[in-house]
Amino acid sequence: VQLQASGGGLVQPGGSLKLSCAASGVTPSSVTIGWFRQAPGKEREGVSCISFSDGSTFTQYSLSDRFTISRDNAKNTIYLQMNNLKPEDTAVYYCAAGSTFLTRVDYWGQGTQVTVSS
Repeated sequence: VQLQASGGGLVQPGGSLKLSCAASGVTPSSVTIGWFRQAPGKEREGVSCISFSDGSTFTQYSLSDRFTISRDNAKNTIYLQMNNLKPEDTAVYYCAAGSTFLTRVDYWGQGTQVTVSS
């Protein structure tokens, strides 16, 4: 099982980034895939996730007005559109796959660094 994350980078406050996570070796229709993030000195936290079977989504409430998760079933890929980025969004973002709402993570992808700075 592989989760290949990409799309991180350096962006100025107020800017946007779109992260991608391509899944291989899993049956996407049976899993939930999403994103966690970990900022320096902080615990890893859930950001957003989406069910490949029915498209239902969950996004951390405090981020829901700026972050949008989506999926492309044909490509077995999920996306995280992040708008109006703030310095506090700086973190390593990890793709993950597992049970509904990612209450259990079975697979982790490598992280992708997002840095929001002027």
